[in-house]
Amino acid sequence: MKVVLQRVNSANVKIDNTIISEIQTGVVLLWGIKKGDTVRDADVLIKKIVNLRIFSDSSGKMNKSIQEISGQILLVSQFTLLANTSKGNRPSFIEAEDPINAEQLLSYISKELTTYAKVAEGKFGAYMNISLENDGPVTIILESENGQLKL
Repeated sequence: MKVVLQRVNSANVKIDNTIISEIQTGVVLLWGIKKGDTVRDADVLIKKIVNLRIFSDSSGKMNKSIQEISGQILLVSQFTLLANTSKGNRPSFIEAEDPINAEQLLSYISKELTTYAKVAEGKFGAYMNISLENDGPVTIILESENGQLKL
C-alpha cells in the first residue's frame, strides 16, 4: 500500500467540471492499493497519518497533528502509484489491486479516517481533476506491507 500525503490550505475534486468534494486546511491523500494489501496495512498507515506532526504550532514548528488542528482529509484512490516502469516506456499496473477489492478497502479506509477528521473523497474509478494549494510544501510518501510501515 502506498500513500502520497500533501499538506494543503485547500483542495477539491472535479468531475466533468463540477466540484464533487472539497476541503480546507488539512491533507490530500493519494492512496494506492496493491494486490495482497489488507486491513492491517491500511490500519498502520491510518495510525501514522492521523498522528504525524506536520502542522505548525504557535512557534511555527511542525508540532501538531491533523487531529490537533481539526484539519480535513481529501482521500483519492490512485492506482497509478503502483506503476512499474522497469520495462519499456509504458507503465504496467499489474501490481494494483482489482477494482472490487480496492474499492472495498478504500471504503474501510475512509470510514476509519472519519473517526479522526472530516473526510471528503474522490469518486472511485472516475477520471478526476484535482486542484490543491500546497502548504509548505509538505509532501510525504508512506508505504506499508505485511501490516508494517516500510522505511
